This record gives sequence, C-alpha cells and structure tokens, in this order.
Amino acid sequence: MVLDLVPLWTALLALAVFYYVVFDGFDLGVGMLYGLMPGEAARRIAMSSIAPIWDGNETWLVFGGIGLMAAFPLAFAIIIPAVYFPILMMLLALVFRGVAFEFRFKHPAVRRFWDGAFCGGSLVATFAQGVVLGAFIQGFKVEGRHFAGTSFDWVAPFPLAIGLALMFGYGLLGAGWLILKTEGDLQRWARRAGQVCLIAVLAAILAVSLWTPETHADIARRWFSWPDIALLAPVPIITALIAGGEWYALRSRHELLPFLGAVGLFLMSFIGIAISLWPMIVPYHYTLWQAASSPSTQAFLLIGTLLLLPVILMYTAWSYWVFRGKVGDSAGYH
Repeated sequence: MVLDLVPLWTALLALAVFYYVVFDGFDLGVGMLYGLMPGEAARRIAMSSIAPIWDGNETWLVFGGIGLMAAFPLAFAIIIPAVYFPILMMLLALVFRGVAFEFRFKHPAVRRFWDGAFCGGSLVATFAQGVVLGAFIQGFKVEGRHFAGTSFDWVAPFPLAIGLALMFGYGLLGAGWLILKTEGDLQRWARRAGQVCLIAVLAAILAVSLWTPETHADIARRWFSWPDIALLAPVPIITALIAGGEWYALRSRHELLPFLGAVGLFLMSFIGIAISLWPMIVPYHYTLWQAASSPSTQAFLLIGTLLLLPVILMYTAWSYWVFRGKVGDSAGYH
C-alpha cells in the first residue's frame, strides 16, 4: 500500500503560506505605515523594531515556493506563468526594500530617498501578493495541463481589489506589531492607524464574502446550501467576534491583543478561502491529488523537509525571544 502524502504536503504548504503572511506581513505593514509616521524619531524606532528579524521572515516565502514546485509541479507550472508579472513585481520590490533597509542607516545624506524606497517597496510587494491571491481565487484559463491565458489576466477588478485589501490587512498587522513593541506617541499613533486599517479590512472581508459566491456557483453552493450553511456558520461568527475584540483592543490599553486579533482575522480568512476552494489547487481545474508529484518524489522530499523545518522553527523562535521587549529611541541597527 502506497502512503498518501498529499494531505501532509498540503498542511506543510498551508503552514508556510500562513507563517509568511503573519511574519513578513507585519514587517511589510510597518514598512507601509512608515511613510505616514510623525517624525524621524518615530520612523527610526519603527525600523529598529523589525531590523533584527525582517529578512528571516522571508524564509517562509522560499519554503512555500520550493514546496509548491516539488510537491505539486503541475500547479506550479500553471500558476507561475499566470501571475509572472505580479511575482516579478513582488521580488523586485522586496529586493529594493532590503537595499533601502541597509542603506538608510549607512548613507544619512540620502536618507529621504531610501525612506521612500523602503515604504514604496513594502507597498508594491504587498499589493503584488494580494494580486496573486486574487488571481488564484478568480481562477486561471487552462487547456489540458497548460496555462492558456495571457500575462495580464490578473489585471481585473477582483485581483486588484484583493491587492488593495491586503495592503490594509498588512497595515493592521504592522500597527499591532508597533503597539506591542513601542511606547508613547508612536504607540498611540499606531492604535489610530490600526483602527483605520481594521475598518477597511472588515469591509474587504464582507465584500469578498459576497463577491466570490456571486461569481462562482460552486462556492455559493458550498456556503449557502443546507446543511453546509449550518456547519460553516461558526466561521463568520468567530470572525465577527474576533473583529469586535480587535476593535476593543485597539481602543484600550492592551498591547498584545491587537496583534493577536489581526493574526486571528487572517487565520479566519485563510480558513474561509480553504473551505471555498477545497480540494482545488488550480481553481477550478485540478485538485491537490491531480497536481501532485509521484509518491516516491514526495517521500524523498519529505525526509529533507522534516529535518529542515524544525531548524527553521527553532531559529525563528530564538530570534523573536532574543529581541523581545520594547524598542526605545536609542535603539539602532548594527
């Protein structure tokens, strides 16, 4: 009997995507909020809060991309050509953002330029990720085992709207991080920014919840037919409760809850997308099992993954433990 490794690889990829969204999401959110912050001191503190950990967060992006290519090669071969330009935009923006991060501290004479590059790179990378997600949910034109659309199919209302929505979502994560890591005026500013982002995020969740069933009959049947509507009712209910808790946390003196609430909203949105599309990995053409590599290939790759994954988790946890606590005005990047 051949062991079915597709559920395990699906869980590993889901873990990588969610970890990337949370960990790189908050530092991209800080980068986008960076351009709106009041004064040089606030910007310096904000950048110092993510300086020790921002590059390690992108480990999950690499893990997810390699895992998709190795475990689900058919999905990789169809999805990547469909969203080639948004992915290229994202990678270039991340590179430019990383360069700006380093040079801002080392070339004070042109700091204003690098500040703009850091903020702009964060914004473009986030928007591009949202476009990729929107294009994925929208679906691809496929003939046989190949992408049959154009390089600009992603230029459509739904992917562009998701790109905009993700900017506010990452902004909410970034505001939660700043509330957790800073004090005084910057923390109060982050609370106000978080409230604005939360309102936009909730509007986006509502819009997507209505938009996708309207355009995809299968999704509508999954959510609104009996008895599914009763079985899946906890998802919107829990989301609403988390949203209420997040609003309360942003307006109170809690410091950890705003960040946890933002993570909770992303988790519920992630679950909602998974429910809508399951078991598709190339919506609405190929399932996870149809797109998977051979069992022997998955088993071979799994050996290395199970050895590497604990190392990634340990050094991630260690880095956050070492750099725990508040960031003061005297903190710098070394």
